[in-house]
Amino acid sequence: MDSPKGHLPCETVTTILESISDGVFTVDQNFFITSFNRAAETITGIPRDKAIGRRCHEVLRPSFCSSGCALDRTVREGRPLLNQSGYFLMARGNRIPVSISTALLKDRDGTVQGMVETFSDLSREEELRRELQGTIKVGRIITRSPLLRRILDVLPQIGMSKSPVLIEGDTGTGKELLAREIHLLSERRGKPFVALNCGALPDTLLESELFGYKAGAFTGALRDKPGLFATAHQGTLFLDEIGEVSPAFQVKLLRVLQEGRYTRLGDVKEQETDVRLVAATNKRLATEVERGNFREDLYYRINVVPLVIPPLSRRPEDIPLLVNHFVERFSRILGRQIQGVDPSALALLLTHPWKGNIRELENAVERAFVLSTGNTLLPEHFPGIVGSRLPEGDLKESPGDFDAQMDTAARRVIQHAISMAGSRQGAAKLLNLHRTTLYRKMKDLGLGS
Repeated sequence: MDSPKGHLPCETVTTILESISDGVFTVDQNFFITSFNRAAETITGIPRDKAIGRRCHEVLRPSFCSSGCALDRTVREGRPLLNQSGYFLMARGNRIPVSISTALLKDRDGTVQGMVETFSDLSREEELRRELQGTIKVGRIITRSPLLRRILDVLPQIGMSKSPVLIEGDTGTGKELLAREIHLLSERRGKPFVALNCGALPDTLLESELFGYKAGAFTGALRDKPGLFATAHQGTLFLDEIGEVSPAFQVKLLRVLQEGRYTRLGDVKEQETDVRLVAATNKRLATEVERGNFREDLYYRINVVPLVIPPLSRRPEDIPLLVNHFVERFSRILGRQIQGVDPSALALLLTHPWKGNIRELENAVERAFVLSTGNTLLPEHFPGIVGSRLPEGDLKESPGDFDAQMDTAARRVIQHAISMAGSRQGAAKLLNLHRTTLYRKMKDLGLGS
């Protein structure tokens, strides 16, 4: 049968949709996916048989849903939506930046039968933008630091290996976040990621948490409880602060890692386990081995792939990046419209030692949100940070000299940024300032024309 005049045959439409590079899917009036073209499969990595028949937000988890579903808006307004930017959040945790357009699907009588959404993959454009900005991103970790970049460059290979990983780094540097990214980049990403802070538990509780117990093993054990080795089976087990584990328990842990077997408390039957171990510590385990505090054989068992996260004090170029991230995050969580951080406040943040690293910086930004009433975070919203690195000779007891203290801090920060970047233009990028703003500030501070 010939197609009605002005309409293409269904086979022709299907061929066209399968040949284009943009992802296309259609949904019915209840938002269940009814078709999913080849490009949609390629961009998202989701086979069409896993997508068709499910609600679109369950498959793609688009960022648009948090601010109003694009397809629902198309239905309500009765008109197409063009080139809206956002991202799809995939099951493995990675984000795919996209530009979407939507339209209604109507029959010959004009009755709405469903909706269609097309989307373009913007991953390459975002990658180029980050390269121009000197940044690199792996999962939820983004940096401008060459030190951290060395780790992120090899993280995909580490993720796909099966070897144990030992992450060393100061408190608050993001060791668990790095461990989660390793899990998401591994073949075990569909299995559990289970984390335990070993430093918070004595040996008896640590053993019951990791190995589990049978009912009646001790007073209060009313029923069987699986341990974390069972919970994390075929997944990843993250043991934080492994350097705090006692020598006695280190022996039990070594046996599990060597043999892949353990025994629950109160049980006589051995259990098998298949987990990938990622351990972390804020100590130098090699030093602890030399001191006799950590078993050498366990150290070599877990230290197959060593990673050392540099402290924030060694990567100050990440501070503006992290501050912007936390401002956006708390603006969203707290429903505030904070536009950003005043340059003078950012200058002080760059001079702070950040002994608590990223966690301390995050807490400082959250506290600033609580203290602020306007739309910009100012130096006074960061108590404990102002003047924290100024020498005693530069500090004055009189409150009236606050502006002078600020100027002293600003001079030191600008000089340090120029020294690091090698140029005033590079320093402007490092300080997240427009170059003309930096030049004007330098002139005001007597640092040259």
